[in-house]
Amino acid sequence: MDLMKYAPVGDKKNSDFFNEYRLKIYDRRRQSGVDDLLGQMRGIVLQVETGDAMDYLEELYHMTRYRLASTRLSDTHRIFILRGGPEMPLMFVLEPLSKEFVDFITRLNKLYPLARKKKNARYIGEIFHTKDLATTRQTLEDQDVRFVYPGESENSFYTTNRINWTVPSDQTTNSVGYTDSDFEDLSELPLGETFELTGAEQGRLDAADAFATEHGLGDLILGIDHMATRILAGEREDAILEFLTMSPYYFWGAYNIADQNSSTNVNRNPNVTDDKMSPAKVFTANNTPSFVNSFEKLPMPTEDFVRNFGRRMHHIAQEVRDGDHPSGVKNIDFVVETLRKSGTPFLANVVGECTDKPNLKQIFSKHSPASILITEYVERCLGYDGFFTKDNVAALTQAAGQDEHYQHGNVFD
Repeated sequence: MDLMKYAPVGDKKNSDFFNEYRLKIYDRRRQSGVDDLLGQMRGIVLQVETGDAMDYLEELYHMTRYRLASTRLSDTHRIFILRGGPEMPLMFVLEPLSKEFVDFITRLNKLYPLARKKKNARYIGEIFHTKDLATTRQTLEDQDVRFVYPGESENSFYTTNRINWTVPSDQTTNSVGYTDSDFEDLSELPLGETFELTGAEQGRLDAADAFATEHGLGDLILGIDHMATRILAGEREDAILEFLTMSPYYFWGAYNIADQNSSTNVNRNPNVTDDKMSPAKVFTANNTPSFVNSFEKLPMPTEDFVRNFGRRMHHIAQEVRDGDHPSGVKNIDFVVETLRKSGTPFLANVVGECTDKPNLKQIFSKHSPASILITEYVERCLGYDGFFTKDNVAALTQAAGQDEHYQHGNVFD
């Protein structure tokens, strides 16, 4: 794919600055060798609060195809490594050993009223494969990308010799990791000693796995489709260009969601044939920033989320196999109703229709109590090519906004 000739799709207008530097970044990646070095996404990393790891793993067993593959114990964390399937990124779940643990995540979360409740819970970032770790780091540092050095983090996970991490982004607070490992042999990762789950912990995971097997969820939930980060209106273009600088992705396109005063901006990996091998990265931002929206009186659930939780990952979408379930409904409807009956809460009903033409059915879960992330389910009917419809995403954004509302006090009352 010739990125220099690719014309992004969508109706969201970008600035001349964005259009100029998007092409400059592509060209520099090619000339500096970054495009030759970087491949697909090998892992995604998040942290939960002390004591929440098993709750979150049980949730993942119910709601995704991820299953525990390895456990590690570092000097500060329990680390759980999960596999979702061949060629799919691993999932690393970090749990601080002490409730008193403090690092950059703690400090970020304490800034925002709805993030303080889970002060150490946050999505961290993605890990990309590189053919040469040292060269990748040096090349990106020459382009003013900052990396974490030993002694700069309270968590040694960010400073091993097999995974190099950038410092959290000023635009998104997400980081990017790079590894020369294919993650097939997890024993080669210097993440600490292995440890065993207790009998009770293993029993919880076995029961969750049996539930998914009984209902055939593992055959219907295919893997991560995309991941969406919410940011401030004025930082949309900068966030996209920064991510393009540090990854092999390209800007696929952007659409205005007028009903919710926001835009959805999609970036994809050109090196894979299936997005589940290297999920799309989506950035969502208000069109009208909060400090002037009082003039316009428009909805702004996206910016409200950022003001309440901070710039951060909002949801991770799981693709559901397209088709009709033997029970007489679409596969996504069966998955959602099965999970709902077992106690998984959702924000609204499934939106979208699957009739005689390509379309998309989608739904948001409520925020995970452990990770603060929403799980989205998406079924592409009849080969629908895209990540959303305007009507669908407006309904989902509105539902999430109602659930993420924070009543700010009036100090002069």
